[in-house]
This record gives sequence, structure tokens and C-alpha cells, in this order.
Amino acid sequence: MAIRLMDLDSPFFNTLHRIMDLTEDAEKNLNAPTRTYVRDAKAMAATPADVKEYPNSYVFVIDMPGLKSGDIKVQVEDDNVLLISGERKREEEKEKEGGKYLRMERRLGKLMRKFTLPENANTDAISAVCLDGVLTVTVNKLPPPQPKKPKTIEVNIA
Repeated sequence: MAIRLMDLDSPFFNTLHRIMDLTEDAEKNLNAPTRTYVRDAKAMAATPADVKEYPNSYVFVIDMPGLKSGDIKVQVEDDNVLLISGERKREEEKEKEGGKYLRMERRLGKLMRKFTLPENANTDAISAVCLDGVLTVTVNKLPPPQPKKPKTIEVNIA
């Protein structure tokens, strides 16, 4: 039986080396954030909001320039996360008429914010109004729990 030594530059070792490199790249990509996560993180960082607390409600004020009410979503996830999102797109009809952008500075793309609501937020009583590009979301508070009345126990004499 003849034993043949393979050269390290042989096609077999080159292929084996490439497979090992691909496996390392795949492991790195598994730990990398997804495109959706990165896009949502950018949208949240670029969407400023004001949050106010009143005696009976919480009010969220968010700039949503150029969006119509049908383009804005206000949702409650997991019973206590308020998700406000929308997307501003380029005006295509003006370009079709022969116009073109010389400068484009206004922000396009997704707008989004998530807020964890306090325990006393009434997720069944949420209202949203968009006026002049400013969205105001009002979340009513639940009434405070009634204090427990002391229970009187009758003492029997034996």
C-alpha cells in the first residue's frame, strides 16, 4: 500500500480552507444585527418625541412632517408597549412632470418610536390626533386602586 503525501497547495487543502473560512463568516453574521433591526434603530434615533404626564393621562407629541393620518400607525404591543410609526416617501409625481431635485435635504424614510407604558396606563383608552404634521397621542390613566377597608373579625367568647 502506497502512502502519498499531499502538498499543502493541493486543491483538496484549498477547498478545505475555503470551507473553514465560510463557516467563520457565517458565525460572525449570525451574531450581527439584522437589517430590520438596524433600520428600526435608525428610525427611532431620528424621530424626536416629547412625553408629558398629566394627572389623568400621558401625552406623547411626535413630529411627523408630511404624513397624512392614513400613513401613521399607532399600536399597542405586548399589552404595554406603545408603537408609533410611519413612512415618508419621495414625491414621484413632480419628477414625472420634468422636474428634478437640485438639492434634497428633507428627511425621507421610516419614522418610529416605541415607549414602554407605565402600569397605570389604560391601553383601552388611547386617542391620536395629527394636526399640522404633529402627532399627539393621549393615553388615559387607570383610576387609582381603592384602598382596602379593614376587615373586622368578631371575637367569640368560649
